[in-house]
Amino acid sequence: MNFGEPGYEERETIANGLDVAGKSGFSSVALNPYTNPILDHSGSIAAVKAKALNHPVYLHPIGALTKNSEGVDLAELLDMKEAGAISFGDYKAPLRNPNLLKIALQYAQNFDALVQSFPQENRIAGNGLVNENKNSTSLGLKGIPNLAEELQITRDLYLLEYTGGKLHIPTISTEKSVQLIKEAKKKGLDVSCSVAIHNLILDDDELKEFDGNSKVLPPLRTKKDKKALIKGIKDGTIDMVTSDHNPIDIEHKKVEFDNALNGSIGLESAFGALCTLFDTEKAIQLLTNGKKRFNIPEYGIKEGETVELSLFVPGETYNFTQNDIISSSKNSIFLNKKLKGKPVGVITQKGFILK
Repeated sequence: MNFGEPGYEERETIANGLDVAGKSGFSSVALNPYTNPILDHSGSIAAVKAKALNHPVYLHPIGALTKNSEGVDLAELLDMKEAGAISFGDYKAPLRNPNLLKIALQYAQNFDALVQSFPQENRIAGNGLVNENKNSTSLGLKGIPNLAEELQITRDLYLLEYTGGKLHIPTISTEKSVQLIKEAKKKGLDVSCSVAIHNLILDDDELKEFDGNSKVLPPLRTKKDKKALIKGIKDGTIDMVTSDHNPIDIEHKKVEFDNALNGSIGLESAFGALCTLFDTEKAIQLLTNGKKRFNIPEYGIKEGETVELSLFVPGETYNFTQNDIISSSKNSIFLNKKLKGKPVGVITQKGFILK
């Protein structure tokens, strides 16, 4: 997930973003290095952690894999891990150079680090805006073919098989991607993956209104892809879900569709959206599965244990509106959608925050 700070505070500050997370039921969040400047050295990691020190919600930064996320030189991975980075990736800037990913996977094994690689081959995706199919053609919008994702995943899995190490592939979106990762796991490769909640719930029929809030990356795919993603969740191929929370200010969203920035806020709607597909227990499992993979402490409910509790009201069905949005930015893909279950807040060792 993203906050705006540092660099894009008009979208979301760390302080307000943590309030949003807590009131949305998240006691711990992982912060992508989608900032300005990029979180690519130990000082920047320490700085964002310091801003969350006294907040009830725990903030776990992800360090950039390459300097300035430019895909040219590796960043200071070991130093960032010692400063508190839980993983390394260039957010949604795909690594074009396969040798750089090979070196990263090899080097990261020296300190048991998790490397991330965004699944898109930009030379195939080109200037695409939405999923490539009949909808994109009828709407006159440039498409991003499934191949762009699947080709990158195939490459990265071959590299992982060669190097060993640990790889996380964030926000997959196609049926073939699920199959590729399932086969890799059968081979014994140490690979995990996630899916954005909106890719589980919505499909590219949403684009017919040309609503900029529906412009996300990876794009909303077909009903067939969505069905395969849900199956991948149920059979364990997909390890976790993500809110893919990405606040974008109105000046960069309420514009012509071609010019709108990708992204949707997702913290406030995450629990309620998931519960439209899964029961409460499964939804909680999917939202917390990432802790083990990213080496984030997990606590149970027992005497003497560290307190980390999420509070929610399950079962209530409601229409998600602007009144449910706490974020500074209002770019929700779930506006006016039916959700089920409402988060209330969190209680942690550092305090509590409630709606």
